[in-house]
Amino acid sequence: MDQRTAGQQRSESASDEAATPAFQPSERFWPYADLPEEASAEELAALDPDLREALFETPPGPFSLTIVFPIFEGPEYARAVELARASAEYRETGEGPAFRHRARYYPRDAARLHDLWQLVGGVEDCDVLVDDRPVPYARELWLPLVWFLIP
Repeated sequence: MDQRTAGQQRSESASDEAATPAFQPSERFWPYADLPEEASAEELAALDPDLREALFETPPGPFSLTIVFPIFEGPEYARAVELARASAEYRETGEGPAFRHRARYYPRDAARLHDLWQLVGGVEDCDVLVDDRPVPYARELWLPLVWFLIP
């Protein structure tokens, strides 16, 4: 019987230890981040266009071309960043090797888009987005079509 009572005492003490945690958080502790109720303008701009349209039921905006380019070596980089910042919409995304400049242009800005493309078109990781989406033949078809709008 001594073995039985010792076993019962061990199980009772183990259940008492499990019921009382070793660390008790403060009553003021709130495990959730204090987030604003509405998204910021930067967060809304970073949304995928399809998701933005589904969430807010907004019609797609005007036709646009976006040039996305990384940091690159050369004297043209400073001028390229200057032209990108002068675009209709400019954002910087990523960090380190994934850092990218995003410059959006509308058809009325075809000449400025052409000037930026002349500087960054040869950069290896440069992308062209049509209405914020990667589209086949964006470089070969869409950009030359926009060049026709240059007076």
